[in-house]
Amino acid sequence: MKLKKGLILLVIFLLVGCEPALTETPIANDNEGTHKEQDMNAGSDAQANPQSENDNDGNRAVQTVSVTDEQVNQGNLVLVNKDHPLDPAAVPTDIVNLFQDQDLMNGYVVLDNTIRLSRTVAERFGDMIQAAGEDGVNHFMISSGYRDESEQEALYREKGADYALPPGYSEHNLGLSMDIGSTQKAIDQSPEGKWLKKHAWAHGFILRYPQDKTDITGIQYEPWHFRYVGLPHSMIMHELDFTLEEYLDFLKEKKTYKATVNGKVYEIEYVPVQTKETAIEVPADSEYEISGNNIDGMIVTVQLGKDENE
Repeated sequence: MKLKKGLILLVIFLLVGCEPALTETPIANDNEGTHKEQDMNAGSDAQANPQSENDNDGNRAVQTVSVTDEQVNQGNLVLVNKDHPLDPAAVPTDIVNLFQDQDLMNGYVVLDNTIRLSRTVAERFGDMIQAAGEDGVNHFMISSGYRDESEQEALYREKGADYALPPGYSEHNLGLSMDIGSTQKAIDQSPEGKWLKKHAWAHGFILRYPQDKTDITGIQYEPWHFRYVGLPHSMIMHELDFTLEEYLDFLKEKKTYKATVNGKVYEIEYVPVQTKETAIEVPADSEYEISGNNIDGMIVTVQLGKDENE
């Protein structure tokens, strides 16, 4: 029955004219980006010093977290493009086959029985689709997710450099990105596409390759390709109209940036990594997230507390 269901979904896909799984058509680009990230309180395998102390103002206990230069290439905000290849260690360990984990497929379908994704990202996607369903939008489909290097190599050989990226240079090799379609019509003409464009950022997802940013991303407009970066980052990128490349450069320039999302105050700091091991101070009593930028530093995101003005 599973095989029959997969064939039915494939027929639906072909009939409604959704975008194919092949995406990321490269274009000429001289721009560079920077960055990467991980889950709140996970710390990118960072080692926390059990000794905590007060900060310089004596107001907040802090702890020292040690990160290695290898962790620069790991995390939810990792930039993957033609200039910044993926470190295999950045691929999440929770990659799952969605067709085989149908508890994750609430409110949407998949193109076939090969679609894989990070379980964590699939859960976040499911939450987003549930919110869309409450708005009466409920014809979503994932047409492509995670591809390992051998699959990317086969695709690259089949389609060539004009239509595919080599292994390690595609976001699909990361496990945090997906191509989203509608079972009704092309995604950019469908209620599903319009809903995503308006609301995806509120659930931690970004439209990775916008129509007006091709000179920055180096990839032609792809209304179906979404990437999970998490909050508060997706909100900031939405508010400032940033691509991932622009956002990472912005954080590197600002060094420290504060934002309020859903009544919670976040402090985001760029920390350069120039040695084998770097010590980073974080609050001992607050949730935090540490991610590399896949170039030269770490992004530390700390949840400071609730906004007292709200």
